[in-house]
Amino acid sequence: MMTSIDRLQLLCVVGARPNFMKIAPIMRAFADSDAIDAVLVHTGQHYDTAMMASFFAQLGIPAPHVDLEVGSGSHAVQTADIMKRFEPVLDARACDAVLVVGDVNSTIACALVAAKKGVPVIHVEAGLRSFDRSMPEEINRILTDQLSDLLFTTERSAAVNLEREGISRARVRFVGNVMIDTLLRNRARCPRAVDVLSAVEDSARCFGAAGFGVVTLHRPANVDTADSLTRIVDVLCEVAADLPLVFAVHPRTRARLSEFGLLETAARGLLLMPPLPYLELLALVGAARAVLTDSGGLQEETTALGVPCLTLRENTERPITVEEGTNTVVGTNPALIRGGVRAILAGGGKRGRVPELWDGRAAERIRDEVVIWAAGRRPLAVPTKQAQAVRGRS
Repeated sequence: MMTSIDRLQLLCVVGARPNFMKIAPIMRAFADSDAIDAVLVHTGQHYDTAMMASFFAQLGIPAPHVDLEVGSGSHAVQTADIMKRFEPVLDARACDAVLVVGDVNSTIACALVAAKKGVPVIHVEAGLRSFDRSMPEEINRILTDQLSDLLFTTERSAAVNLEREGISRARVRFVGNVMIDTLLRNRARCPRAVDVLSAVEDSARCFGAAGFGVVTLHRPANVDTADSLTRIVDVLCEVAADLPLVFAVHPRTRARLSEFGLLETAARGLLLMPPLPYLELLALVGAARAVLTDSGGLQEETTALGVPCLTLRENTERPITVEEGTNTVVGTNPALIRGGVRAILAGGGKRGRVPELWDGRAAERIRDEVVIWAAGRRPLAVPTKQAQAVRGRS
């Protein structure tokens, strides 16, 4: 048995709701390893304590070893606060690498601190590109990948993006999608959609012949100006006459709806719900006729579930969901949105197929690759079971 000194010491960073579904299977896989000691650092970027607690409990994420409690702020303020609070943690804990996931402010902030201190960075979900630098997440993705020593991708096209940006393929590993690990592990644990909808006034509308659709919106380009949000709400209310729409309203989106005088309009035409815990939202998505969203994660989850998705953005950083999956990018053009819903109601919409390596074992592959990568950088006292097994298969 290896001692704690011999084992690889990792700091794993989680920050916001999209990160929780990605870190859960990774922490579980690392806990099963005799080669890795993983410390979970929660930056507190997602500052709704009750919602965070529900995600951690539902997904079996261990309690964070460190909570930076950063909270909200502008991109600059939040990123700077995370860096200031993460640096002392990194100084106090000798580690072999910092692992970050996704593309939120916590991702780039902690990667930047680690890189400047000469600590290797591991990035899970690398290489995704929308090619739209007006998206803050795109900036985070590009910069984090440049800082990273080991980059794990969810689809093969990501390696092409990285190579175009000068990142050697020797640093890149195609392992699949940890979001789908979480989905497959938890789908059987979801409540019934009918029970989730029981909290919605007039939910009986969802159980007619047309079924129902699910809506989520949170991107600044969609919700931060009155013109864009009005256009989207109007077309959603129009669509809802044929396909009842359950709208899980992000707190920021609700604030904008209220500010722009649109909340009453939305409440008349749509079935409004507060943000939902993971299992409850997954239950609704799995039972929906269609999902209308600007969320990257839901583009992936609908593809895995075979549920048609209309992406209310002009681009996507997850092209495989369009090329192989169930996703159609319609932007905020009312005609395209109406046409997309009509096509789904008439013929069922895109079904696609599940992409390569979206099989529920991405986190295991990440664990194995991290052990081999680390062994190549410094000799471990005892060859680990994972390293031996993977080398034997290669």
